[in-house]
Amino acid sequence: MMSNPGIPTFDQLRIFLAVVDTGSFAGAARRLGRAVSVISYGVANLEAQLGVRLFEREGTRKPRLTIEGRAVLSEARAIGHGFDGLRAKVQGLLEGLEAEVNLAVDVMLPSARLGQVLRAFAVEFPTVSLRLHVEALGAVTTLVQGRKAVLGISGPVAAHADEVDRAAAGAVAMVPVASPDHPLARVERISPGEGRQHVQLVLTDRSSSTDGQDFSVLSDRTWRLADLGAKHALLREGIGWGNMPMPMVERDLATGVLVRLEMPDHVGGMYRFASVWRRDVPPGPAACWLRQQFIDLGAADVDAPGLADI
Repeated sequence: MMSNPGIPTFDQLRIFLAVVDTGSFAGAARRLGRAVSVISYGVANLEAQLGVRLFEREGTRKPRLTIEGRAVLSEARAIGHGFDGLRAKVQGLLEGLEAEVNLAVDVMLPSARLGQVLRAFAVEFPTVSLRLHVEALGAVTTLVQGRKAVLGISGPVAAHADEVDRAAAGAVAMVPVASPDHPLARVERISPGEGRQHVQLVLTDRSSSTDGQDFSVLSDRTWRLADLGAKHALLREGIGWGNMPMPMVERDLATGVLVRLEMPDHVGGMYRFASVWRRDVPPGPAACWLRQQFIDLGAADVDAPGLADI
């Protein structure tokens, strides 16, 4: 009958890894500040617990991993890394660092900026988990007000929100676009009010905070979508016209997949972002770092000529 292996201690695994990494029992003893006899005893106990030999000791000056030892090594390293991560996370908690940051961002925020900030966040705070919500219009601030996000990067509707503090975090140009096959794109000159005769694709709010409000809606004929990516796809298909953040459509405009509409009564506008957080729930160190990154990057944004605030 085969016996089941025992459960090794973390100290035994640490001794095993030190021997592998230093190449000798003496090297492991120096690294861990133990006597060589303690290292030898720890490895022997680990082998007894697992029921396999981990090192070949005979006929060689340096301990050499057995086949079984090589198989155990990868698992031991994974456990070691897990313990290191656990200790780092607990150390961060003891120092006031959050275990997790809930961040809500407006869908209009350029994806390149979001990626830049979160890539740096992962390096700066490797022990902090992040939960990201991407929403439109008032839904970002609603998540912050409802304590489901500790920090939000909201659009201009945050200026009227209760219970939150805010700081400017840049802006993006919103421009009306359509497929080159769309009737508005084919006319030589768009007349005032002509956009009202065609379907306008409009982004909607998944929260109830902007019920009954429309933003930059010109046409009485609208298709309303809760997803900016779906709106982008429908615009490219020529189904309607609509406003889009310039960074998202720059390549389409350059290649002719979409065209910017020169509408005399609807030229677009600047969509301003604000970092928002509850007054009674101050963000922790990691969330404060995130907030400052968005504020600093947003400070370099330049308004597009001829566009007023949305």
